Amino acid sequence: MATVELRFSAQPEHVRTARLVAAAVARRAGVDEAVLDEVRLAVGEACSRAVGLHHTHGITAPVHVVLTDEDKLFSIEVGDEVPALAAEGVRAAAAAGTEDEAEGEDEMGLAVISGLVDDMEVTAGERGGVIRMSWPVAPVSIVP
Repeated sequence: MATVELRFSAQPEHVRTARLVAAAVARRAGVDEAVLDEVRLAVGEACSRAVGLHHTHGITAPVHVVLTDEDKLFSIEVGDEVPALAAEGVRAAAAAGTEDEAEGEDEMGLAVISGLVDDMEVTAGERGGVIRMSWPVAPVSIVP
């Protein structure tokens, strides 16, 4: 199992770098070429969401991305530092119809990601939230 970790300051201009790194690591892991654009888009959405949450909640900690090449699966985790209670406030505002534009974009970003990824999990805890996405890895054929 190979792992690549990336941390970047919560600035929109760094999201592009995360997309490029994710695509390069996914290609090396054996993710099908036809799926690489989906990987790039999903990582971009997840990282943009994390950057937006950091800005909304005044958090200066970096966004973290973990790319893992497991046996037959390539996974990416994008984590933010927004505590679950703060995230719960965003969901409560949305349910009450008082969400602002940034919170609406957050929900839209999750919808876009779920359309790009077969397997996605979103978790929120006391130390922040994580979006975990995964894609199958193409079998490597060895030619004698």
